[in-house]
Amino acid sequence: MSRNDAGLRTTVGPARGAGRPTAAGRFRFVLAAALRIANYACMLLIVCAFALPFAWMISTSLKTLPETMIFPPEWIPDHPVWSNYTVAWNSGPFPKYLLNSFFVSAGILALQMLTIIPAAYAFARFRFPGRGLLFGLVMATLMIPPQLIFLPVYLMLSDWKLLNTHLALILPFASSAFGIFLLRQSFLQTAGELIEAARLDHAPEWKIMLRIMAPLARPVLATFALFSFISHWNDYFWPLVMTTNESVRTLPLGIAKIRETEGTATWNVLMAANVMLAVPVLIAFFAAQRHIIRAFVHGGIK
Repeated sequence: MSRNDAGLRTTVGPARGAGRPTAAGRFRFVLAAALRIANYACMLLIVCAFALPFAWMISTSLKTLPETMIFPPEWIPDHPVWSNYTVAWNSGPFPKYLLNSFFVSAGILALQMLTIIPAAYAFARFRFPGRGLLFGLVMATLMIPPQLIFLPVYLMLSDWKLLNTHLALILPFASSAFGIFLLRQSFLQTAGELIEAARLDHAPEWKIMLRIMAPLARPVLATFALFSFISHWNDYFWPLVMTTNESVRTLPLGIAKIRETEGTATWNVLMAANVMLAVPVLIAFFAAQRHIIRAFVHGGIK
């Protein structure tokens, strides 16, 4: 072999140690793995922080009363007491409470959809004098807690003879400033060319709003519907001050009555009632989960 061939082999041959990772590369790999593990650990910690109260509630609902007093608590009861759910269900007119909660939550959501969609469409796609001022007033209502205005609303509903009725629980929440804001932001992200094309085809504004804008904002509408349903399903304050008749009271008020039996707090029965209260919320969440994820992904892409 000639000297030139040997030099060529030396030049093009693999360098010594070229396949071995450098110290900096190993450090970056270890750092990325450590960050990934820390990320998973933080997510697991957050999941546990939210899931443990539900697990404790379900566990307590299946215990006897003496077992609820044991410390440290036993998470898995030896003999689950399913009759606690029967006792909780029979402790009051629970079918009536359940029906009232569904009727009130669904009625509020239906009225909110009828009001927030036109309002959000007007604020997003029309130019008119005072638009900014009106939208600012709508946003200002988000800073007013319901407990601050319940007295004038109570007096107004009393003058209208609506106390102890379902309308007293529905009408004050017929619209939502949060829903208007959320939907307006979604409408602003919709391409204006779609609306202009529909207007060139002489489509009326209500058809553009309902057949173009609303279907495109379906994930946002589903997210708002879930938030609204959960908020009013779990509402305790407003039904408490607006009703005194058991025939129109909702499920949270019925569960609050399960406090004591013969001077002893029946935590097992109370937790069984709370499980029944939480089940419709969980069903609604899992039903809307896909739309919620799409709403966040769509917002992130935009």
